Amino acid sequence: MRLYPPVPLDTKEALNDDVLPGGMVVKKGMRVSYFPYVMGRLESLWGSDWAEFKPERWLQKENSKSWRFVQRDLYHYPVFQAGPRICLGKEMAFLQMKRVVAGVLRRFKVVPAFEREVVEPEYISYLTAKMKGGFPVKIVERGQDENFLVLLLTFCD
Repeated sequence: MRLYPPVPLDTKEALNDDVLPGGMVVKKGMRVSYFPYVMGRLESLWGSDWAEFKPERWLQKENSKSWRFVQRDLYHYPVFQAGPRICLGKEMAFLQMKRVVAGVLRRFKVVPAFEREVVEPEYISYLTAKMKGGFPVKIVERGQDENFLVLLLTFCD
């Protein structure tokens, strides 16, 4: 969701005069836009490897066998908004995502349909975003002799 947020840009209107943390003055009625799509690609926020899929960005090793989820600054990762207007469904979305992923991966392997070539998805931006043509995958049932560990992360604030 960092690289392909469902809402790629958002705009807010100031109800009162205000000053942003960086010192910019915002007058009543002005609109301020921000771009989660761009923010998810900023080297200044994510490092030189910003384009890589690295789930460990969100993990911190506690000991040799244990990892802990580490919440990033919500203003750097505004997929669910931040501050007093944060999405009320954020925690439910994470809970559902963990449950579905664990249930599917326990029984199946999900692999890209394009095994030989790397395909960069074409991102189509509307009010909500989507990938052109979707992301084709193959669902393969796991064998009984196949060992698989489902890691459930505890998301904490």
